[in-house]
Amino acid sequence: MERFIFHSDLKPEKVEDYVRLHREPWAELLELIRACHIHNYSISLRGTQLYTYYEYTGDDYGADMKRMEESPVMQKWWRYSKPCFLHHGEGHYYDNLEEIFYTP
Repeated sequence: MERFIFHSDLKPEKVEDYVRLHREPWAELLELIRACHIHNYSISLRGTQLYTYYEYTGDDYGADMKRMEESPVMQKWWRYSKPCFLHHGEGHYYDNLEEIFYTP
């Protein structure tokens, strides 16, 4: 299992839109996430800053992320969610955070 932690920034005027999307995620989106071996997925918000955590349990992260990226469900989700990000114009959404401590 691998753990991933990301940070990103939302546009202040889009925070509520982003929160609203995630309050009622589509069933087919949740199925896709699970099918791509992502578990314990959480997103936390502090002001306009997002912190994302998930665990990956598959054998080929690159292939699973490509599958997710190419999925029509994800493409549709991103049409709503990506414009909420501060750096959407540059195509930058997440910064990977370095985990410095973990205890199971």
